Amino acid sequence: MNFALNDDHLALRQSAANFLDKEVNLSPLLRPNATVADVPYGEMGAKIAALGWNGIVIPETYGGLGLSEIELAMVLGEMGRTLAPSPFLGSLFGTWALLRMGTEEQKQRLLPSIAEGSARIALAVADSNGDAESATEAAVETGPHGAGITGLRSFAIDAAGADWLVVSATDRRSGAIGFYLLDARTEGVSIDVVPWRDPTRMVCDVRLSGAKAEAMNAAGPADWAWVRDRIVFALAAESAAGIQHVLSVTAAYAKERVAFGRPIGSYQAIKHSLADMMGQSECANVAVLYAAWALSENAKQAPLAAAMAKAYTSDAYVACANRSIQVFGAIGFTWEMPNHLYLKRAHANAQLFGNARAHRSRVIELAELAA
Repeated sequence: MNFALNDDHLALRQSAANFLDKEVNLSPLLRPNATVADVPYGEMGAKIAALGWNGIVIPETYGGLGLSEIELAMVLGEMGRTLAPSPFLGSLFGTWALLRMGTEEQKQRLLPSIAEGSARIALAVADSNGDAESATEAAVETGPHGAGITGLRSFAIDAAGADWLVVSATDRRSGAIGFYLLDARTEGVSIDVVPWRDPTRMVCDVRLSGAKAEAMNAAGPADWAWVRDRIVFALAAESAAGIQHVLSVTAAYAKERVAFGRPIGSYQAIKHSLADMMGQSECANVAVLYAAWALSENAKQAPLAAAMAKAYTSDAYVACANRSIQVFGAIGFTWEMPNHLYLKRAHANAQLFGNARAHRSRVIELAELAA
């Protein structure tokens, strides 16, 4: 096991950084009551698609790049560092679900267009409480004209504007939870962007009323776990990069801001805060790289690694974003500074697909199984 990034990894990360530093502009969000509608969300998505990033995890046989989670972590990290508002993450989640649970015909039909960016897919599996393990608020009924789904799917990232949706629902007859593919433009599908704590990300409610759906392959708990592990890894990768960025800008400010004739970074309390943040940043980066390696190798410890990364980065990002605002002082609390955007992203990522407590419980469970 070698955690050292090779030249290709570093080049990809630098290329992503150069692009996002040029293209991302968060200034429309630095005011009260700003929402994701204030930024060119779709336009950024089109530019990202032109770079081929939508095909990173798609195998070459389906028109993608066929890269590993390690390469993906390079891009996700830069997306998290810049808070790039785009539909990249939501499409990534939907792509993983299609790769794991789609039929061969569905994959042949959709993945090439997703890889080239001419179509988008999103994942809608959570109930109104944010529980992605339950499908009680959406049910499917099979009739002479195929399957129809009725109910609510909440917290669907980037569902608005998607061409296809992967939806979980409970079979009314058997009570089994299954996964279904829907054309987002079909009759009976209503998608609403909801007010969300993180204005750099689009989160939606998907309401279904007898919407026609295609059954995907019969998926068991292991299939959803495969998808979920990659989702929580992606969120952790974003968060780890967010921690690193928050540390960097806070350290720079502590060197420049003078109080009582000295840079505030020379005071012991500030030094201790920065040292704590640095430790958290290093641990977060290691956890994410370990998870990326384990997932890319389909190692048996991959679920444990993903859960550890999500649990640790969830708490660490919130803590570092809070410390950053405290070091900045009064100016850190203003709308004009981007500090609050990082704090909001930290809280949002911490809650999506299981909070830190839930993933610590999963770590304990997995560790006991491995012992």
